[in-house]
Amino acid sequence: MTEASETPTTIVRADGRTPDQLREVTIERGWSAHAEGSALISFGSTKVLCTASFTNGVPRWMTGKGKGWVTAEYAMLPRSTNTRNDRESVKGRIGGRTHEISRLIGRSLRAVVDMKGLGENTIQIDCDVLQADGGTRTAAITGAYIALADAIEWARAQKFIGQKAKPLIDTVSAVSVGIIDGTPMLDLAYTEDVRAETDMNVVATGRGLFVEVQGTAEAAPFDRRELDALLDLALAGTTELTRLQVAALAASSEADADAAAGA
Repeated sequence: MTEASETPTTIVRADGRTPDQLREVTIERGWSAHAEGSALISFGSTKVLCTASFTNGVPRWMTGKGKGWVTAEYAMLPRSTNTRNDRESVKGRIGGRTHEISRLIGRSLRAVVDMKGLGENTIQIDCDVLQADGGTRTAAITGAYIALADAIEWARAQKFIGQKAKPLIDTVSAVSVGIIDGTPMLDLAYTEDVRAETDMNVVATGRGLFVEVQGTAEAAPFDRRELDALLDLALAGTTELTRLQVAALAASSEADADAAAGA
């Protein structure tokens, strides 16, 4: 537990952050020259490449329903961690954790997509962890939204999606929170995550609505007061992530407008 004289805002973490502070977050849009949408996102030392591939058409079981589909896959590169891990494709099977995170990313994105607005089109998201230092799934969700938004605008420019259609109904981002030495903390790095008494991944929309909350007591059970504190901390984090997402997307719109003016 923290000393009585300390408050959460005066505690300094190993990397110099306060308990309610995100790691430095950067978003590099258009990182891939080939994908219809892409973003390299960094949460501190965690780096995830998110690409969005657009296909005009839907799986056979959806044909004729006038709706689109968004799905996702997640993977970690063999040397994204301190020791090399074999590729799951070489092992011949996809691990349970990989399946779980892939489904989480897909659910998170579909929560903010109007499938009728998307039309009978499919967007496949691939999230590849280049370097892991905690929070890979939350970084993947946050970056995947950027790649998805860019793929949708690419499709609109190609006239696969109507000019007035609004497939995206909100933004979505995610962040980890946890209790360490009795103090709620935001955006856990790996060294914090492994010793957290409670850790949680929270996915929320730009309006502050929850998409998914994954919380576990790693040591002693947590009470309602601690749960509320973690959720408040997470929503503060996703609010800041939403601001960064909106700013990143707006930057390209301004660049496009400048290019058009100069043409």
